[in-house]
Amino acid sequence: MNAKSGQAKGGRKPTINDVARLAGVSKKTVSRVINRSPLLNDETRERVEKVIRELDYTPNPQARALALRRNFLVGLIHDNPNAQMVLNMQQGILEALQGTEFEMVVRPVDRNSSMMLEDVRHFLERQRLFGVVILPPISENDALARLCDEVGCRYVRMGSAQLDDAAHMVASNDREVVREATQHLIAQGHRLIGLIEGPDGFRSARERRLGFEDALKAAGLTLPRSLIAGGNYTFETGVTAANRLLDLSPRPTAIFASNDEMAAGIVFAARERGIAIPEELSVIGFDDTPIAAHIWPPLTTVRWPIVSMARAAARKLVGDMTGGAGEQPSMLPSMLIHRSSVAAPPR
Repeated sequence: MNAKSGQAKGGRKPTINDVARLAGVSKKTVSRVINRSPLLNDETRERVEKVIRELDYTPNPQARALALRRNFLVGLIHDNPNAQMVLNMQQGILEALQGTEFEMVVRPVDRNSSMMLEDVRHFLERQRLFGVVILPPISENDALARLCDEVGCRYVRMGSAQLDDAAHMVASNDREVVREATQHLIAQGHRLIGLIEGPDGFRSARERRLGFEDALKAAGLTLPRSLIAGGNYTFETGVTAANRLLDLSPRPTAIFASNDEMAAGIVFAARERGIAIPEELSVIGFDDTPIAAHIWPPLTTVRWPIVSMARAAARKLVGDMTGGAGEQPSMLPSMLIHRSSVAAPPR
């Protein structure tokens, strides 16, 4: 064995047997080092890791998966109509997995199906996933979290409010930051403010509406039902909802939309009517997706740290297997980003 070259006799690649022999330990001990088991003393771990480095030994992922009874796969489970959000979540997870043995697999589901839990169970058992990141709104389903526990699959839930203990949760402060965004409109002098809320059943929609209502209540303003329009986090529903609000007389001088896609729909609907933004209508969105900076005028919006949240969630799942991840936050604050779509109301 040539330990410096990383090759065994005959030019073959080193095996776990070679590592065990040179380190003077059993194959089981080498496996424990590779799988980062806590059942080892530091001296043994360091000796085995030194031999692994000298041999340039690469563990067989299939063998490791067999030993762990899990594949090196992290699942992303979602039922969300906002494609940009799902893409941002994927980006964060892939960033966390970069340089590791883990890969990502994406599974959309139908939260309205009576078979959803059974479908997810089959998916988890068939793929033997190491863990899953669960997106809202299905992350709000406690039965889904219990199912992950039952099949022995790690999980982290994403959400707009704290849904679980810190080890199983990454959340944002939606209610608090939407209150701040609405207070910004009020401070500009707006008193007739419309709301385009998200779809029924989404905790994010509820938290954002509560933040909106908190700000109005603190300012002594009422929220007539006519100033609330429903949307589905899509551009098209933003256009429809905006037209409904802009048909009112008097019409709102500002509108808060529960995501940027719907806020872009407001801008489109206003332009179709010849309503100038922000001179005649102020608009605030939520997410700070690329569309917010690319439309005209650039959109004042809430920066939702989706990529950072997804990255933290993935690291919660695989941190003890990859090393060096450290403690990951369970709450990541959002912040209001000021651009050009808000001004004082017309006189």
